[in-house]
Amino acid sequence: MATQKIVESQLWRSIFRHGYPDTPLNQSLVMMGNVFLHLHPVKVSRQAMKITYTWCMGGISFFLFLLLTITGVFLMFYYVPHPDVAYQNINQLNSVVAFGNLVRNMHRWSAHLMVVSVTLHMIRVFYHGAYKPPREFNWVVGVLLFFVTLFLSFTGYLLPWDQIAIWAITVGTTLAPYTPLLGDTVYKVLLGGSAVGQETLIRFYVGHVILLPLAGALLMAVHFWRIRKDGGAAGPPPAPSRSIKAGAEKERIPTGVR
Repeated sequence: MATQKIVESQLWRSIFRHGYPDTPLNQSLVMMGNVFLHLHPVKVSRQAMKITYTWCMGGISFFLFLLLTITGVFLMFYYVPHPDVAYQNINQLNSVVAFGNLVRNMHRWSAHLMVVSVTLHMIRVFYHGAYKPPREFNWVVGVLLFFVTLFLSFTGYLLPWDQIAIWAITVGTTLAPYTPLLGDTVYKVLLGGSAVGQETLIRFYVGHVILLPLAGALLMAVHFWRIRKDGGAAGPPPAPSRSIKAGAEKERIPTGVR
């Protein structure tokens, strides 16, 4: 009786919008009504649960993204995106801040490993043909995530503001004018001036800590959702409804009829 009163109360209904998950209907409503649980399938095949030589590169990439987010927030407390103090902040992180050197190295190596894991994940998907219908849309989303990962690595490279970072970004941004149709516009958006300076640093910082992570998180949510809708991450893709209907029609036609 106490449980029934709690489930029927206005507080419960305002949060969960469903009854206690003791029936198949309420269990389905729990899965579909939760922002996190609805990304996961209700049933998972045995083949999808096997440990294979691909080592779950997509899951590792997502874990590294979470690790980069946590360590990045820690670094934001001590880093100021200004040419006069940026390099000093990095030195203070390495020598003065408690666990600063550890967290910065975790952030840097996680960024390198994420580029490697995403690249290997793309190679695995292409090698297994998982980009074919009905998963072609999710392949496009994965390609966008790959470029977001590369841009995150590219923008983060300038933030230490040392000689290696400044000259590496100077060389890298010289390729922007060769972008088809939007070459000069892309160059001006990246640099904000005629050379790498304060405007470039603040633009790379905003893109690195706000724009690109938000874009990556949004694309990951769509990516995971499409994986669920397309039949899981491993194993052959589900047969489209048209092919199932065609197979059923063939079975109905008796052999030997002319």
